[in-house]
Amino acid sequence: MKQKVILDVDTGVDDALGILLAVKSGQFDVLGITTVNGNVSLDQATANTCKILQLLGTEASIPVIRGADRPLLRPHYFEHRIHGADGLGGALRDMEVRQGAAEGFGPDYIVDRVRENPGEVTLIMTAPLTNLALALMKYPGLVNDVKEVVLMGGVVAGFGNVTPTAEYNMYVDPEAAKLVLHAGFPSLTLVGLDVTRRALLKDEHIAALGDTPIGRYVKESTADYMQRYSERNGVRACALHDPLAVGVALTREVVTTKPYYVDVETRSELCDGQTVCDFQNRLGQKPNVQVCTDVDADAFLRLFVQTLSR
Repeated sequence: MKQKVILDVDTGVDDALGILLAVKSGQFDVLGITTVNGNVSLDQATANTCKILQLLGTEASIPVIRGADRPLLRPHYFEHRIHGADGLGGALRDMEVRQGAAEGFGPDYIVDRVRENPGEVTLIMTAPLTNLALALMKYPGLVNDVKEVVLMGGVVAGFGNVTPTAEYNMYVDPEAAKLVLHAGFPSLTLVGLDVTRRALLKDEHIAALGDTPIGRYVKESTADYMQRYSERNGVRACALHDPLAVGVALTREVVTTKPYYVDVETRSELCDGQTVCDFQNRLGQKPNVQVCTDVDADAFLRLFVQTLSR
């Protein structure tokens, strides 16, 4: 039995790599991919997701469902500087979408599929958490029916990537993130910048993918992404943020996790979107998150390259 999953994405460069890893792994029964406003607009994220499925030849078997087109309370905050005007670094600019999104609304789709498969569905969230927050508002029982939630977001012991303190997904919709973290999911894993920054895709990994359609796509889509990372960090590479969340859903052996109480700041001039982890239990709250604290980056990169090379 393959593991039933729903991916929730705002498809930019690393979301697309996460989709490639999830589908190419062969270990998931991907029930659908819900899209949301984030790195790019909802329309662009949806088109990008459809294009990635066409690249894989799976557009007919994996539905794409449009979700929220804005954060719960805040204005849009796109990341074109990192992901390019189209979100994919221009890699599929000439591809026409043959099969668009399916009917429906992303949060409703999440609720319906989980209720049809109680205790079986893993939600892999690699975008702002607006869709999941809306799903919880509609059906609070989701927390008991879902198998687990693996989300890419936050940073608990380092610096942010959009402000000095905040990671992008948390910053874009911190109210949604707070709702999700406090919902009471029995299995909620936070794959944050503390570990994703150590999972670096480099030229040798891209070369190992070979001269294939996927290898060429990865090389082209990450070119500007790697350049931006190099300018800021002095290393020619790019962090595999979203693919690592998919990797954690595939095998927990690539990370070390510890249970902590985690909250999100929503009312600060300087620190909105900051994930605050109570490492010393000073607040006396029960842990609500399994926080990824370490990663076997070599093992994950082997998994990533081997899977995409198939």
